This record gives sequence, structure tokens and C-alpha cells, in this order.
Amino acid sequence: MTTVAIVVGLIVLLFLSWIKILREYERGVIFRLGKLLPESKGPGLILVIAPIDRMEKVSLRTIAMDVPPQDIITRDNVSVKVNAVIYFRVIQPSKAIVEVENYMYATSQLAQTTLRSVLGQVELDHLLADRERVNTELQTILDKQTDPWGIKVSLVEVKHVDLPQEMQRAMARQAEAEREKRAKIIHAEGEFQASERLTSAAKVIATEPITITLRYLQTLVEIATEKNSTIIFPLPVDLLKPFMGKMFSTEEKSEP
Repeated sequence: MTTVAIVVGLIVLLFLSWIKILREYERGVIFRLGKLLPESKGPGLILVIAPIDRMEKVSLRTIAMDVPPQDIITRDNVSVKVNAVIYFRVIQPSKAIVEVENYMYATSQLAQTTLRSVLGQVELDHLLADRERVNTELQTILDKQTDPWGIKVSLVEVKHVDLPQEMQRAMARQAEAEREKRAKIIHAEGEFQASERLTSAAKVIATEPITITLRYLQTLVEIATEKNSTIIFPLPVDLLKPFMGKMFSTEEKSEP
């Protein structure tokens, strides 16, 4: 009776060891007598008959992988260090296990070589100014090359571009010169607009002489608020003409 109980207990333990539970984001790739079963198993409760079956777990979650800094010489012969991050996930677990020995390591190595290859064909200005386009090109190439492994590369981001010190100083001087150029252009544009306004004002004054007199009077009002200075202000002859006319007529009347 004891022997039967022991045998039954061993059978129960053996059966329990065959039971595997996979989470929602996990799939099981099962090899039965060395042959791959057509479909991956999971999630939930599955039965793995050992030693006939062997199971490899595969996670379907998106993986964020850092690409170590790579020494790159750009198309315009500038040496830089560039690192990136790639986001990918397994969409076909069977291929990820069968088609490549270690899909994590293979994807990392492929990302490094692709980063050096692609960025070596672009100029530094293009790398710094049009990073979105570079990211898209890297993502397209990696996704195409990892597709036979059942892997989907969803995003590639260039994180940091480390420039040499002399290149940073040169770019700072270039940016300063560009700002000075824009300032001079804006100043010249302001001078041009001011000259146009002055030309228009001169035309109005030429057609209406009284406007210059009004301008003189306005200037007198403005400078009259300053009481600490002595101001010599030229008086237009036009303002005196009415008075001079009256004075001459009075003198003529007073003569015998």
C-alpha cells in the first residue's frame, strides 16, 4: 500500500511539473522531440510533457535597448560619438527562437552597425538639424533586416551627438556670426523703412508749407519742458512774414 502511494505521489508530482503558466505578455515556443510545434502556446495554463517537450519563453512586450556610443566619421569628415535607443518587440515567437540564436544580442549588434553605416553617409549639419529624418531612415532599415527574425522595430531615436571641443567652438562662432548678420539686416531694414517715411513726410511738407511751421511749434512745446538748459532755436522767416508786412505798412503810413 505504501509503495502504491509513493508511485501515485510521484506520478502526481510529475504531472504537476508538466503544468506551466504563462502570463498575458508571454508565449511558449515548444519543441517536441526536437521538432518545432506549429503554433506557440499561451497565455494561461499549458502542458509541457517533459522530457519529450522543451519550452522556450518569449516576451511580447516592447523592449527599449540602448545602443552604446559609436565612433562615426560623417560625410564631411567630422569625427563624432553618437548613441541611440531602439524600441522593438517580438511579433512571431517561433521565428525569434528558430531563425536567430539570440535575438536580443543580434538586434543590438545590427543596430550598432546600421548606426555607423547610415550616419557615416550624412553630413554633420544634416545629422543635427534633420534628426527626425535620420531616425526614420534607421528605423526603416532595422525593421526590414529584423523582419525574418519575427521582430518589429517600431522606433529609433538618436539620443546624443558628442562633438569635439574645437568643432563646438567653431559652431559657436558660426552661430554668433549668424546672429550678427540677422541684426544688421534688421537694422538696415529699419533704416530703409524710416527713409521711406521721411521721404513721404518731405513730400507732404513740400506741398503744404504750413506743415513745417506746425512742426516747429510742436518742437518748441516739447523742448519747453526742459528748464535746465538754454536752447537757441532757429525761428522760421515764414512765421515773421505777417508781422513784417504789418510793420512795413505802418511805416509807410507814418511817412509824410
